[in-house]
Amino acid sequence: MTTMTATAPHRQRQASAGFTVSSFGIAKRTLLKFLRTPQLVVLGTIQGAMFLLIFRYVFGGAIGAGGLHYVDFLVPGFITTGILFTGMGAAAGVAEDLEQGFVDRLRSLPIPRSAVLAGRALADSAMQVWGLAITTGIGFAVGFRLHGSALDGLAAFGLLLVLGFAFEWVFITLGLFAGNAQAAQGMALMVFPLTFVSSAYVPVESMPGWLQAFAQHQPITVMVDAVRALSQGPAAEAVLGHNAGYYVIRSLLWAAGIMAVFAPLAVARYRRG
Repeated sequence: MTTMTATAPHRQRQASAGFTVSSFGIAKRTLLKFLRTPQLVVLGTIQGAMFLLIFRYVFGGAIGAGGLHYVDFLVPGFITTGILFTGMGAAAGVAEDLEQGFVDRLRSLPIPRSAVLAGRALADSAMQVWGLAITTGIGFAVGFRLHGSALDGLAAFGLLLVLGFAFEWVFITLGLFAGNAQAAQGMALMVFPLTFVSSAYVPVESMPGWLQAFAQHQPITVMVDAVRALSQGPAAEAVLGHNAGYYVIRSLLWAAGIMAVFAPLAVARYRRG
């Protein structure tokens, strides 16, 4: 009896270590694959810079920002929606691994199946750090400035990483259901309208009344407003109508809800093969 009770915790530790080691091993493989394709790094950086410059200098003069300088209004929204643009690549990557048989090889290994998806989510979240850092740097170069504290700015960056990790599960799920990379890219584009029907690029109040209801109650708007309130301080809070904590809590609830739906869905789809 003593031996059985002693071995139970040992088995639990082994299972836990198996999940952790497997997740980090798969994350490492995904990151190395990304780094060995420098075209992806360069193209992603150029695309982000190009779109930010277009919004900053082509549309910026024509869009009101409700009391904020448009560049200070724009950059938090652009950085937040950049999470979705990066995530679209995750959907295609998962579908590509399915097509090429890599996932089948992983299924044959004695590792927890959920670790395969967790590893992918970790790797894509690490790539999000690179994308967010580059986009933030470009934002400062075109005139964006923090008007909150440096600590609030770091909190905004951390919040973006949490949100990015949550949305990774959306795109992983789409990649698993798509079956091939081309279909995955098309399915990922279904998330694309959320970026524009939000407060990311224009105030929600400027939209038609029937559209405002949707824009105000979807996750991207709440997340953008949280990042904007943290980075712009009292000026943004006065425009938005609530303090930063209000939007941060709502953003975290949205992130938890997204993960609660899509993480189990992705694992169930993966297990069905």
